[in-house]
Amino acid sequence: MPDTSHARMELEAHRAAIDVIDRQLVALINERAGHSLAIRELKPTLGMKLYDPAREGEIFERISAYSEGPLYDQGLREIYETLLKVMKETPSA
Repeated sequence: MPDTSHARMELEAHRAAIDVIDRQLVALINERAGHSLAIRELKPTLGMKLYDPAREGEIFERISAYSEGPLYDQGLREIYETLLKVMKETPSA
């Protein structure tokens, strides 16, 4: 019979670790959003368009290079596509 109490403790430890990581991710995503909004404010002054597909391509290439797994490139790209979409829809402060 498997040791369910050990498995339960291990499961709870993983969940606790995820909770800590989620808090960090939320803080980092909001920090990133602040920089994105600041960039959005600067682009018109610099004569730049708000949407830059070349820059998005660079972001996708960079995150792919950063990844050591276990997420595949396509999964990371989907996450970042959503992040960028949300930022485009976020009103400026």
